[in-house]
Amino acid sequence: MDHELLTMINEIIEGKGGKQYGLSAVNQRAHALQAAWLAEKAGGSAALITASLLHDIGHMVHDLGEDPASEGIDDKHEELGEAWLARWFGSDVTEPVRLHVAAKRYLCATEPDYFAKLSSDSVRSLALQGGPMSESEMTEYRANPHAEAATALRRFDEGAKVKGLETPPVGYFFPYVNACLKQASG
Repeated sequence: MDHELLTMINEIIEGKGGKQYGLSAVNQRAHALQAAWLAEKAGGSAALITASLLHDIGHMVHDLGEDPASEGIDDKHEELGEAWLARWFGSDVTEPVRLHVAAKRYLCATEPDYFAKLSSDSVRSLALQGGPMSESEMTEYRANPHAEAATALRRFDEGAKVKGLETPPVGYFFPYVNACLKQASG
């Protein structure tokens, strides 16, 4: 078990996770824990649970302030998160994180009622992120071997905004996180 990394993840989620999650009624910590818990309850793999826990880590490791979208800035948190996580995790964790914004765009283009399920801050960021996908973007998205996991992660993301929902603590998910760590090359 990589105690140093787990300690760092815990400190990020517990420390910086106290920031509000956009305009929703929950903070980043609650959002991360709810997403991971939803993934676990759905029978997701260790990689999907880990990706769900860490999908918004990019929001917590940048220095653009609490709500850059309100200033018309796409923080590209999915790319920041993927780059940050790639030091320790393989593509089964990092690709769903990188693709979870694309999954929102995909679902908005393919499911007529999906847009109506988005929170107001998610609608605002969708415009900054390119809006619903075009036909060619949908074809490219579907071809990615991690698209299914990213789409599942996106659904957990949307469901993880329940004020006051009790979830397990960050450490509860560490066995899943640990199971996904890259093996050190020796």
